[in-house]
Amino acid sequence: MATKTQSAPLPAHEIYIEPKQLPKLRSNYGSYVDSNTVGWMLPTPADTPIKEIRKRFENDGFVWMKGVIPRGDVLDMREHYFTHMSETGILKPDTSPRDGIFNPENDPIAHSGVGGTDLPEDKKKVEKLTSAHTTPIYLAFLQHPQLRCFIREFMGWKKDVMVQRTMLRHNVPHGLSTGIHYDRIFLRAGEAEFLTAWVPIGDCSATGGGLMYLENSTSLGKRMEAEFAAAAAMTPAERINGFNRNMARDGQLSHNADEMGRTVGAGKRWLAGDFEAGDVVFHNPYLIHGACKNEDEQGRIRLSTDLRFYEEGAALDERWMKFWTPDDGL
Repeated sequence: MATKTQSAPLPAHEIYIEPKQLPKLRSNYGSYVDSNTVGWMLPTPADTPIKEIRKRFENDGFVWMKGVIPRGDVLDMREHYFTHMSETGILKPDTSPRDGIFNPENDPIAHSGVGGTDLPEDKKKVEKLTSAHTTPIYLAFLQHPQLRCFIREFMGWKKDVMVQRTMLRHNVPHGLSTGIHYDRIFLRAGEAEFLTAWVPIGDCSATGGGLMYLENSTSLGKRMEAEFAAAAAMTPAERINGFNRNMARDGQLSHNADEMGRTVGAGKRWLAGDFEAGDVVFHNPYLIHGACKNEDEQGRIRLSTDLRFYEEGAALDERWMKFWTPDDGL
């Protein structure tokens, strides 16, 4: 069936190409999400009027932008990262770092790179994960003019400030992936709101570890945050801690998308997409989301970076103005 024409742009969560089989999504634990509660995100072309882009973001809490960064630049970054990591044995022998194919002879857990507490025991691997955040090529990639110019235009800012602590993550097939959360949990110290940019570094299908969003969950995230803050008396330091006694052990809301969708998110769908190198998904601090389990049939490793932006002069979370290290407590 041909692509449907649109007399007016659809909300960003509506399916606009048919037929296309819905993906089988699951997170770290639990069953596959019921197909009746799965939907496709709508990609937004780069030439969409900025007014419409802002409208989609306001309505849905996210906007998936196509081709923000030139594809070749993103693939160059992918090649650099896996060249940097290659001595850990993460790559399948005789394959290109640009492709990022996982060595199936390896234990996926031993090559986890999702950050936080889920790190390999091998100190050399942890050192490579840490140093990857400060290589000149990666730092230059974060300053990509097409990405930064788009953010300023989209947000209407004269100047943007990116927090220094970024999350450059790889998720190997069948390994651990990022749990379900909203970003404000981890950036509670600053009073200002921020913008998250999720940048897939390479092609990433819905079943290859891409992000999934709980539709229309911004108000739910805000309500949960208010309830967490009011649940018990806490010191200021405890309140801003993403791992305080009101949170799960690793700060996530859940690692079971199916269960959370049927309970907390009843009546809402999990939305996913087939992302391409050059795409960027922008979302607000309260939208509930997590990574799909990487079950890529080609064995591709999902690589991405999470970036947070404030307007210059805003009351940002100063704790995040330093490079990520495994022991930073954030």
